[in-house]
Amino acid sequence: MDFELRRAREKLEKEQRERKQRAKLKLDKERKAKEEAKKQRDAIEAVQRSRRLDAMEAQLKAEQQMGENLLAGGGIAFYRMLEAVPFQGSGDKIKLPPSCFTELSDQGAFDKGPMYFQLSVIHQEGPSEIKDSEKGTVRTTHSGVLEFTADEGSVGLPPHVWSNLFPVDTPKTSLVEVRYVRLSKGTYAKLQPDGIGFSDLPNHKAILETSLRQHATLSQDDIFTVKYGELTYRLRVLELKPSSAISVLETDIEVDIVNPGVDSDGTNQYVLKPLVFGTSDSGLVEEGNYMFYKFSIDDKTWENIVSGDVNIEVKIDAETNGGDTDLYVSKHPLIFPNRHQHEWSSHDVGSKTLILSSKDRNLGAGTYSLAVYGFKGTTKYQVSVHVQENSMRAVGQQAVHLCSMDVDTVECRNCKHFIPTRSIALHEAYCSRHNVVCPHVGCGIVLRIEEAKNHGHCEKCGQALHLGEMEKHMKVFHEPLTCPCGVVLEKEDMVQHQASDCPLRLIPCRFCGDMVQAGSCAMDVRDRLRGLSEHESICGSRTAPCDSCGRSVMLKDMDIHQIAVHQKN
Repeated sequence: MDFELRRAREKLEKEQRERKQRAKLKLDKERKAKEEAKKQRDAIEAVQRSRRLDAMEAQLKAEQQMGENLLAGGGIAFYRMLEAVPFQGSGDKIKLPPSCFTELSDQGAFDKGPMYFQLSVIHQEGPSEIKDSEKGTVRTTHSGVLEFTADEGSVGLPPHVWSNLFPVDTPKTSLVEVRYVRLSKGTYAKLQPDGIGFSDLPNHKAILETSLRQHATLSQDDIFTVKYGELTYRLRVLELKPSSAISVLETDIEVDIVNPGVDSDGTNQYVLKPLVFGTSDSGLVEEGNYMFYKFSIDDKTWENIVSGDVNIEVKIDAETNGGDTDLYVSKHPLIFPNRHQHEWSSHDVGSKTLILSSKDRNLGAGTYSLAVYGFKGTTKYQVSVHVQENSMRAVGQQAVHLCSMDVDTVECRNCKHFIPTRSIALHEAYCSRHNVVCPHVGCGIVLRIEEAKNHGHCEKCGQALHLGEMEKHMKVFHEPLTCPCGVVLEKEDMVQHQASDCPLRLIPCRFCGDMVQAGSCAMDVRDRLRGLSEHESICGSRTAPCDSCGRSVMLKDMDIHQIAVHQKN
């Protein structure tokens, strides 16, 4: 009986322990579930709080950016991220999509004058918003607008803007931030050429002014490109006033051009080395290359040339060890004479001398360029320019006096010279043994018998030459040359063609002072009668105020206006 009661009590106690344990496990499970639920609620609240903070920060940034856009745009907020697409054009004016026209028009941007935009490269690796510490690495420039015809989502960039935004490599996807800004008119600009030679251009500031007419803005640290014929010069913008980005429309800007830096490329062959009368310079020229020099004829020297007292002697002493040179001379504004364009030339084999005298109609006071062209191989040379006294007048007077004394003369049957009668027999005996007359029609030159073997005439032009010079003569004067305009001519005709007929020839514009391509005939008949080229007809259509009355008159009509209205010549 006691045993059964004990077993029943133990069973009851075991059941009670199991119930207590199950109850405890249930309480622990419920507590853990409550703690997990609390953690989930806290995490959700943290995410929602973070999102609210991000939204508030984004709204704050958007408001700040809107305020900056309004401030920079003078009350107009315009901001787009567009894909950059290059197009061939001049200047710094970009192409925007038609939707930009609508957005800007709705805000009245067209009523505020010329429109300017700040363009910045968007980094593809990170967010579009760049921190202040990273702004130094962002390429930024400014531009005007050409038209609103670009595809939606893209912006057309001319070469000037493209090269300043992407100076090294073109990215696969080039996103550009376009922001409307207001720019103040510039008053000062300091530019530095990347290489030497730009200051040698005649009236280079006028050339720079002509290039600036195609631009609406300038930005500090940009590279500004100036073209002079086939040559291209790059100038870096070092400093601008009154700000780091300015407008260049309808404003007068003081421009300083500083010397190139020490790191500039010194290998540019289009550099004019100065030559002083009586001094020389030596150098080395390779085949197909040019070495350029410049010298000046002042008014006093020109007076002596006109009087016939002196001539200008240009001389090249060259080492004829397998190489040879050619000499070309031109007067500015043609500053780089070459095979096609020059006014004087010498093609003698080896050393050569070119005499410039008052008989040359293109000679005058001014600056001249001299080109040493590597015709064959690599040649070491020495070039010099001298003022040479002219003794031809005294020699000629003496010759006339002697001729008047010796009246009794007889013509030599061999050399055709007039010899005194008393010595004609002795002269003819000697002349027939040692001299021979060139049989070529129109030549008649008397040569020593040993020299006659090397004397010949060109089959095409008949010019008398040393046989050793025949090969060079044929290559220089009779080898066809192709003009950039497509005309194929020989050397003499090519020089004449490029001096007066070629539409691609460079001429100084009488209105802007720049060296420009002549182009075809002017469209206006009146301009053709005035002798204006195609460029001058367009360039002369610009207006300027008359100095006498202040009235705006086209530049090409200014002389007529002065005569007709103000009776001034």
